[in-house]
This record gives sequence, C-alpha cells and structure tokens, in this order.
Amino acid sequence: MSSSSAASVFSALAPYGWDEVWAEAFTPYETEGLLPGRVVRVDRGQCDVVTAGGLLRADTAFVTPHDPLRVVCTGDWVAVDPGGNPRYVRTYLPRRTAFVRSTSSQRSEGQILAANVDHAVIAVSLAVELDLGRIERFLALAWESGAQPVVVLTKADLVPDAVTRSHLVQDVETSAPGVPVVTVSSVDGDGLDVLAAIVGGGTSVLLGQSGAGKSTLANALLGEDVMDVQATRDVDGKGRHTTTTRNLLALPGGGVLIDTPGLRGVGLWDAGTGVGQVFSEIEELAERCRFHDCAHEAEPGCAVLAAVETGDLPERRLQSYRKLLRENQRIVAKTDARLRAEIRKDWKRKGAMGKAALEAKRGAHWRA
Repeated sequence: MSSSSAASVFSALAPYGWDEVWAEAFTPYETEGLLPGRVVRVDRGQCDVVTAGGLLRADTAFVTPHDPLRVVCTGDWVAVDPGGNPRYVRTYLPRRTAFVRSTSSQRSEGQILAANVDHAVIAVSLAVELDLGRIERFLALAWESGAQPVVVLTKADLVPDAVTRSHLVQDVETSAPGVPVVTVSSVDGDGLDVLAAIVGGGTSVLLGQSGAGKSTLANALLGEDVMDVQATRDVDGKGRHTTTTRNLLALPGGGVLIDTPGLRGVGLWDAGTGVGQVFSEIEELAERCRFHDCAHEAEPGCAVLAAVETGDLPERRLQSYRKLLRENQRIVAKTDARLRAEIRKDWKRKGAMGKAALEAKRGAHWRA
C-alpha cells in the first residue's frame, strides 16, 4: 500500500478507533491484498464492516470455529476480501479487550458481546429500586474484560430531591469502588456533558437491562434519534428489547459507542479477577485474616467477619461476594477437571469439619 493510500485509510478509519498499533498488526494481511475494517454489526453469520471505501456486507463463514468466544463480533477489527460475491471476513486482529458473559443455556458456553472496548458503561435506571447485586455482577464482567467500567444512573429527573439522589449515588459508589458514578437525565441533559467527556476517547459499550434507557442515552450522545425508543412499564420499570443487535456508532464529539440489547441474564464467565476488583475492600481485609485460606464464614481471627461486626463492611456486600465467587467457581469447574476435583475435596473437608463440630457439641451436651 502506498503512503497516500495508507494515509487515506488512516483518515477514514480513525473515527472508528484505527491507530498505528492496529495498522501495524494488519501489515501481514495488507500484503495479501485484504482490506482493514471494523465490524459495526453482526447477524445471522454475516456482518457489516466499515472500511475506508465505505460500509461492506461480509460473510463470516471463514471465521466460525467451534469455540463461541472466537466468532466475529461487534467491535472486531477484521481483514476483508477486496471483492467477490459474497465478500468474506478472512480473520480478525488480536483483541485488546473482550466483554464476555456465560450463556443462559445449559452448555456452559461463553458469549462474547463486544470486542476492543475501552469503557463499559453500565446503565442503571433510577425509575426503579436499585439492584446493587446486579450492578456488582455487571462490574465484575466489566473489570474482567479489561475495560474501565462506568456506572450511569439514568432518568435522574425522576428523583428531583437532591438529598435522595445523593444517597442513591453513595449506595452505588459503595458497591463500585474505583468506578466513576454519573447521574444523567436525557430529558433535561443533566450529566450528559460529563458522560460525553468520558466516552469521547476510545470505544465504549453500553450495557444494562431493558428499560434502563440505553437507547435514549445513545441518541442523546449521538445528537440524533438513531436508536428506536420504547416506553417502559410503570409497574416495574422494565421494557422490551429496543435494540436487538449490537451496533457500533461513531460519536460526533469523538469516540465510538456500541449499543447492546437489554440483558436479562448476566452470568459470570471466568471472572475471578473481576469479582476481586469489585470487592477490593474484602480482598484487602482478607489479607489480614489469621488463616491464608480463610473462607470468611466462622473461622477465628477472620478480619472480614470482624469488619462486618463493627459495621465497617456491610453484610450485604459479603453475601454478594460469596454468591459471585460460588457462581464463578461453578462455571470454571465445568470446564476444568482439576478444579472440580479440588472443589469436591474442599466439600469433603468442610463436611468432616462440620461433622466433628457437631459431635463435639453433642459430647459437651452429654457431659453437662
């Protein structure tokens, strides 16, 4: 490729996140005459790819392995045939980050939602009661993906009282250490400038349940009604899936936004590091426990339980931490025979300890 052609490609794709590092990674495919592009939408084995020459429709049959985590997804940078009918995606460039959840099926498979994401924007509606546990679940997946999470509390105009709104923000901040929490109203524009500044650099994926106001938020950031918007039910604040596919859109102020369908289920997928990041204060307390393998249940010298006793650590946080750890362990164990054996061994050990404690208690009763 000539220097002028390279400059043309760079200029055309830069709004979608193309940079010198991507250009260098694409070099081997450039010599094969393939075109660079970014996937803006995937559906039914085909995808829309934005290239320097415009938007192309391409088949993904060449990149359809048995591993569902290696299929082409929205956000991927790909190498596309320059011509032919149909065109084919030949491969995708190594991903910098990947947002993955477990599927709702019984096959214990991971599902990749978006690739090469810098910010994971978790939209949470203030029109309904906050579900802090669900927020923590989203955050665990976001941290595990390699992206920087951001919690956006939407529909802030429905909580006009400043004190009430401040308490809600504080509750979320307690559940999201190290994560920016922004209140936004698409009705009066409050907070949109702060969010626009955050997503203005790099690629952001917009996540949340149906009815969280994601499509309205996307339209506000885009400055036009690109995404369809549907009303939510008054009874529970939930809505139907307005967005049915993951769409990548260049923002007018810079940056790229991937809008996603509302997620009913948010299952963890090998997210141990992410869980540890969400509950970083518990992980720090655990380092001061008497036993290095402390389960924070009834062990003597447990710094975590001591913090719950003094009120420094909310009981709800500890329960949520235990729940997500167990869930993640089950998911990983389904694909890791060694871990399954370790879990069974741990269950037997705890069972023996429980039995011994019960017998000791009975002995003490009879001696009395």
